[in-house]
Amino acid sequence: MTTKIILWLFLAVLCLPIDGMTGALKPFTEVPIPAHNRQTPAKIELGKKLFFDRRLSGDGTMNCGTCHDPNQGFSDGLAISLNYPTTRNWRNSPTLIGVAFQKFLFHDGRAASLEEQALFPMMSAFEMNQNLDFVEEEIRAVPEYVTEFTEVFGDSDITRERIAMAIAAFERTLISRDTPLDRFLSGDARALSPKAQQGYEIFTGKGNCTTCHYGVTLSDDQFHVLNVAENPEHLKDPRIATTRRFVAKLYHFPEYRTLATDPGRYLITKKKEDWKAFRTPTLREIAATAPYMHNGIYDSLDKVIAFLNEGGGKDNNELQPLHLSPAELEQLRVFLEEGLTGTPITLTYPKIP
Repeated sequence: MTTKIILWLFLAVLCLPIDGMTGALKPFTEVPIPAHNRQTPAKIELGKKLFFDRRLSGDGTMNCGTCHDPNQGFSDGLAISLNYPTTRNWRNSPTLIGVAFQKFLFHDGRAASLEEQALFPMMSAFEMNQNLDFVEEEIRAVPEYVTEFTEVFGDSDITRERIAMAIAAFERTLISRDTPLDRFLSGDARALSPKAQQGYEIFTGKGNCTTCHYGVTLSDDQFHVLNVAENPEHLKDPRIATTRRFVAKLYHFPEYRTLATDPGRYLITKKKEDWKAFRTPTLREIAATAPYMHNGIYDSLDKVIAFLNEGGGKDNNELQPLHLSPAELEQLRVFLEEGLTGTPITLTYPKIP
């Protein structure tokens, strides 16, 4: 065995996480499936059809894939999500890759399951703008769907809950697998390139990244106040202001008419410490899901890393400057781009009945 191989093996063992250790990175193993919504091939296929069915939007122009495009890392490549005609969204479209592992959905964590999450965009006035009573009748009017719902659920009763269950079953198949990091954590010392391994060591060491980014999805499923700057252009758009006030009104925020910033999770919890707090995103497939942050203000990983290296936004209490050198910043970016990109998700688009 050559000296170089011995060195690689030593570094791999040194960097492997200890079981049960807080902040440990873990390779992908299996997808958690809730007992009340077991996966079957027929349910997954039904969910895929519904995911791409434009009947789920009020005017028939949008489907779930509009904002979660398979060719854009199951996001949409825009700073803030697409919207229903004449309106404007206010937050970035998060990737659906790895959502099966998330304890909280949306940037503010207002949904606790994929089944619950699936109905929000359909009802939203600035997203799909669909009436759920109406969409049930639309789906019931399609004989092919009646047959498929009967096969999957045992009878022909088509409800919003079952529509959401089928969509959630499909979304749980959107998994990042076989990344170089997965192989590295499983014992393949050469799975990461030398520069990516240097970035890994920064990620787990000097960069303090595993404080919030750990586990299978590299997320702590918590909410943090980093004081990301508002996008000045968004602040000037009256349609975004309308959406911001509308959402705040729905969540009984007293000063919704004068609200000029995104309160984050505070709208959900009404806790002072959650003002401008947002969920820690997964880092898997991060290279394919730009732009970044809840408002899409950073269009590259270099800008995100620079923001974190500077200690986050003004007056935040969660981050401190990292003082990484230009070479270290580059190594960290290479790790994120190369090490966390897995086998492409293959998808055959369904024939919508």
